[in-house]
Amino acid sequence: MKKLLPLFAMLSLFSSLVAADVPTLTPAAAAKLVADGKAVLIDVREPSEWAETGVAAPALLLPKSEFDAGQVGDWKDFLAKVGDKQIILYCRSGRRSGTVAEALAAKGHKAANAGPFEAWKAAGLPTRQPTEPAK
Repeated sequence: MKKLLPLFAMLSLFSSLVAADVPTLTPAAAAKLVADGKAVLIDVREPSEWAETGVAAPALLLPKSEFDAGQVGDWKDFLAKVGDKQIILYCRSGRRSGTVAEALAAKGHKAANAGPFEAWKAAGLPTRQPTEPAK
């Protein structure tokens, strides 16, 4: 095990050096970019979370679990059509959205993390139930 510790340290350093640098946006800045047609807002939480708390009014609902499964289903279609718009993501705490934003940026997409959904609500920005269409 002692021989593996230096290897783990090197791998950790390497992964931090190659991780994509993803900006963090305030909810207000994210909302403005979306309203101006320059960005798309994505909620990466799971459907049970959407049903429990609601979602940001303009958000597309694409769970991280589907992204992790190889960008299947709606993720695949979305990424094929997003073009050069910035992809802004949020989740419950900002951690999952940051992870997906980094992965998207590493693949050449313009991505940003808008942090937690609670910050969106606290900013007084519009929300909706997940059964309603994005506004």
